[in-house]
Amino acid sequence: MTDTAIPRFTGDASPYAGGDPYADHRTADFPFAHLVDLADRRLGAGVIAANDEFFAERENLLKPGPAVFDPEHFGHKGKIMDGWETRRRRGAGATEPHPTPDDHDWALVRLGAPGVIRGIVLDTAHFRGNYPQAISVDAVSLPGSPSPEDLLAPDVKWTVLVPRTAVGGHAANGFAVDAEQRFTHLRINQHPDGGIARLRVYGEVAPDPAWLAALGTCDLAALENGGQVEDASDRFYSPATNTIQPGRSRKMDDGWETRRRRDKGNDWIRYRLAAQSEIRAVEIDTAYLKGNSAGWASLSVRDGEDGDWSELLPRTRLQPDTNHRFVLDGPVRATHVRIDIFPDGGISRLRLYGSLTEGGADALAARHRELGG
Repeated sequence: MTDTAIPRFTGDASPYAGGDPYADHRTADFPFAHLVDLADRRLGAGVIAANDEFFAERENLLKPGPAVFDPEHFGHKGKIMDGWETRRRRGAGATEPHPTPDDHDWALVRLGAPGVIRGIVLDTAHFRGNYPQAISVDAVSLPGSPSPEDLLAPDVKWTVLVPRTAVGGHAANGFAVDAEQRFTHLRINQHPDGGIARLRVYGEVAPDPAWLAALGTCDLAALENGGQVEDASDRFYSPATNTIQPGRSRKMDDGWETRRRRDKGNDWIRYRLAAQSEIRAVEIDTAYLKGNSAGWASLSVRDGEDGDWSELLPRTRLQPDTNHRFVLDGPVRATHVRIDIFPDGGISRLRLYGSLTEGGADALAARHRELGG
């Protein structure tokens, strides 16, 4: 089902008239955009197949950042677009030159982390007269690493997340999703053809309990393991979710950085762990944050939604561009963790190593079954 309260964009955009190509881009503040992008390449997402990508490659759909437009960029096949663009469909012959109502192009997307999808954005930025007339989105959950042939098999049952819906050119077309299920793959359909610049799939990671059990010790705050940012004091320069992305930060804006404080307060992030866990070691990384890293940091934990906060790590001096490691005296049980930085600045990553408690593992397994995993 889709939320009709979200603005809908239909019809052509005006032809590009020069200047800033985003000046007339149509978009909105989508209520789900603060959630994790399950189709983030950093999580391992990929566009694994498409029936047609004549003008522009399917992989462009998942590129980070907004699509880029160069009005002078042409190749042997025509205008080069920063998105996924198929050729113009034609009918069966001269007497029937138009495509049938059922004709459409498709792309298969593997989510970087399986999860519950809350919203989808299909952005047709810079596709002004060559966007699809309508789109639809289907989803499925399959174990392992299925091939395109596996996904397209006739016995695979897809769930409709977004029914066939008219969309607009040069617009961020957003759709709220109401399907309390765990999905691993999407099928993006363009009716009948055209181009889409970017795909974003917002939701909540739903990890495989068997995988976490097999790992034993893992990063309990990591996005890919089901950790999430619940709130943060400041997201001025970059999102707090960056701190639990896979891998080490590779540039300054791949971490979390706050604006400069001019008061006596401090900044913080609150995390929810994958489930109730026992934490044994901590990493606080300030990679690539040199003149703007946090000066000091402390960690607090809470066990349960309403438990009291207790100190995990006292206020500790941080060095710029450095990975700081701390081995705890003993395992600390928690469901939530809060990092406070003093007075402002940023960190690039927070890692909380440990294992699920028996109760946490049971709760995660029950949730997995509820979601059809």
